[in-house]
Amino acid sequence: MQSDTRQSEHGRIFREAWIAGVRKYYPGDPKPGYVAPWADTPEWERQAAAAVYRQVADFIAVSDGSTSKLTRDQKGRFVALCWIAQIYKHITDPKPSYVADWDALPRWQQQTDADIFEEIEKRA
Repeated sequence: MQSDTRQSEHGRIFREAWIAGVRKYYPGDPKPGYVAPWADTPEWERQAAAAVYRQVADFIAVSDGSTSKLTRDQKGRFVALCWIAQIYKHITDPKPSYVADWDALPRWQQQTDADIFEEIEKRA
């Protein structure tokens, strides 16, 4: 089990990559919650961010770095699927948009998810 400090650090890295992606790809002005700093992020979302970071890092590790051969869409799909599982874990009856499959996600979100994977990959 990870220490709380390390888990928090990983969650922050995930969140910072999310915010950077939103600022880069989102058309127009994003909703304030999309770019809220770590300190203003709800606890469940912090836990989810740390969990998905861990899942991506573990996936990279067990793949011996071969994830570098994945396409950006494949990387983004993995992040999105891990995030959906966290939504179901933390929210009893989520809105359909919270658990939308990859093809239903807006392109800005797909690109952001791929960036998150690549940020974690750089650190793995």
